[in-house]
Amino acid sequence: MATVSAGARLHVGFQNLSLARDRLYGGIGIGLAEPRVTVTADPAASVEADDPLVREYANRAADVLEVPGVAVALEESLPRHVGLGSGTQLALAVLTATARTHGLEARVREHAPAMGRGGRSGVGVATFEGGGFVVDAGHPTNRFTTEPPAAGDWTVPPVVARHELPADWRFLVVVPDADPGRSGDDEDASMRTVVERADPTIADEIAGVVTRRLLPAAAAGRLEAFGEAIAEIGRKNGVWYADAQGGVFRPPAGELVESLRECPVLSGVGQSSWGPVVYGVTDTVHADEATAAAEDALAARGLEGTVVLTAATETGARVRPDE
Repeated sequence: MATVSAGARLHVGFQNLSLARDRLYGGIGIGLAEPRVTVTADPAASVEADDPLVREYANRAADVLEVPGVAVALEESLPRHVGLGSGTQLALAVLTATARTHGLEARVREHAPAMGRGGRSGVGVATFEGGGFVVDAGHPTNRFTTEPPAAGDWTVPPVVARHELPADWRFLVVVPDADPGRSGDDEDASMRTVVERADPTIADEIAGVVTRRLLPAAAAGRLEAFGEAIAEIGRKNGVWYADAQGGVFRPPAGELVESLRECPVLSGVGQSSWGPVVYGVTDTVHADEATAAAEDALAARGLEGTVVLTAATETGARVRPDE
């Protein structure tokens, strides 16, 4: 048996969505210690899994690893299509568990495209591999059109910056009970529209924020400066997405963002990916105050939801073989 457990990830945004610049996408994100997805796997003569999505990924894993089969159980799950990277973390956990239970190395970065992951952002793959705060290089624009690449016809973009964040930082993660974010064909269509219309000057502004503010703040462990930088990158990404999602932030994430920005102990408030997850960054001293602010923000809007306060993960997925 092999057990693999991976933390969620936040997706702050992309560095560029315009075909007028040299590189497209370029994800910025953070690996989280919680919440997590956990799978267990045993060798089998065929693919066995109760969960349909787990079964799909197990079939892909068996094909790419050239093994006869695997029995996979989902022990702990991430909420799907809310902005926490559930698809990538689940796919790579299944891949890794399948490999380990057959005595193989998963070669996650190499095999991610065959699992259908890493086609735009490389953040989920990178945080699965090593955790931390991650910036990836994106893809050469001359290889892309507004159509998504054919299945498996890409390599995961390389990591250009990775930093461990201070141990006393805490990320507030608010998951409102709301319509899920976009995925699959719906996401592809929305991204196509966004890329066709994207203003390249926004990418130039984001580049300045990344190089002169975000990376220095991450390297120096300056929480407030880091938070201000990721918040600005999130807002600038939201301008690209405004027509596709109904505003700079997708409802109801926008209302939660506006409310949490008023909380003095929170910095870097924004929406992860297509939402509806909203996040912010604080520290251990102010953790309770930040949590209370999130719970009040949900209640004030009549929303149910989950509030998680978690550290950034310093490592990638946890692998426990041969139990």
